Amino acid sequence: MNKSELIKTLAEKKNLHVDEAAIVVNTFFDSIKRSLIHEERVEIRGFGSFKIKDYGGYTGRNPKTGEIVKVSPKKLPFFRPGKELKEFVNS
Repeated sequence: MNKSELIKTLAEKKNLHVDEAAIVVNTFFDSIKRSLIHEERVEIRGFGSFKIKDYGGYTGRNPKTGEIVKVSPKKLPFFRPGKELKEFVNS
């Protein structure tokens, strides 16, 4: 399922106009992104949690040329599924 399919499903299930459903979905995603930018953990009970993980820099190698390259530190979003979601998927 992609974002537009999610919007369409929400519109159909809750009898909303597609534009209204798009506002709801976009607001939801924007709220999660804003929290992650501020390095806040986002927990949706029964579904899972999102947080930012810091990854340190390291020295790597370009596999094509063999050249040594320095990879800078970065932050990446991390999702951990909740217990109920894991059980649902495995049932």
